[in-house]
Amino acid sequence: MSIFKEFTKGLWQELPPFRLVLGLCPVLAVTKSATNGLGMGLAVIFVLTWSNILVSALRKVIPRKVRIASYIVIIATFVVIVEMATQAFFYPVYEALGIFIPLIVVNCVILGRAEAFASKNGVVASALDGLGIGAGFTMSLVVLGGLRELIGAGTLFDVEIMSAAYRSHSFSFMLEAPGAFICLGVLLAIMNAVSAPSSS
Repeated sequence: MSIFKEFTKGLWQELPPFRLVLGLCPVLAVTKSATNGLGMGLAVIFVLTWSNILVSALRKVIPRKVRIASYIVIIATFVVIVEMATQAFFYPVYEALGIFIPLIVVNCVILGRAEAFASKNGVVASALDGLGIGAGFTMSLVVLGGLRELIGAGTLFDVEIMSAAYRSHSFSFMLEAPGAFICLGVLLAIMNAVSAPSSS
């Protein structure tokens, strides 16, 4: 598999929330706005890329019997770095994301990539896999968060897009749990329609 393909597969072919259907809890919980989605996505890119690199570099040293526990320790180390940096430098994002930053430790996307890819491939391929899957995850969060924010509040990245009249009659339920499921379902349907082979 080419290096280019290792990176790009996470942008469509293995897009985490939609293709792999992994990590849906933070996807649905933090996407009340595009800003929250971007913040969580950047955190996941950092943790996923660096944990992939370290798991790949240590794959011949870590005993098979303790590999999952070892991966969790590696992932947790990078999550703590992200949590402390976010709290120190991006406190509004830290407050908005809340408990979901520490929960990155048990995100199925990250642990799954460590087990399925990084533990079996070289450092460069694992780094590109982490970057690609992380970028796809971030893109998914931003699109879902942006859609919910635009329909529910009439804003995008906290910038007013819709008129005051729209905002006074907006679909505020889109910022709640039902809106997350509706938007996810619509986006899944669009992706399936785009990916479906055309019938002759």
